[in-house]
Amino acid sequence: MSDQATPEQIAARIAEAGRRANAEAQARRAKETPTQLPPELGGPKGPEPTRYGDWERKGVVSDF
Repeated sequence: MSDQATPEQIAARIAEAGRRANAEAQARRAKETPTQLPPELGGPKGPEPTRYGDWERKGVVSDF
């Protein structure tokens, strides 16, 4: 007699683990309260200068 699980049993265990993980994630998201950050003082005007993965300031771009 073999103790190995069949592919159907393995798939059922994986599906159950996925459902459990999804339920835990939804519960965590429901508990989270969105944090409102204070406005930045002295920061750059206009769009975020690092939005393209490099720093842009007054039309001059420099990579990190």
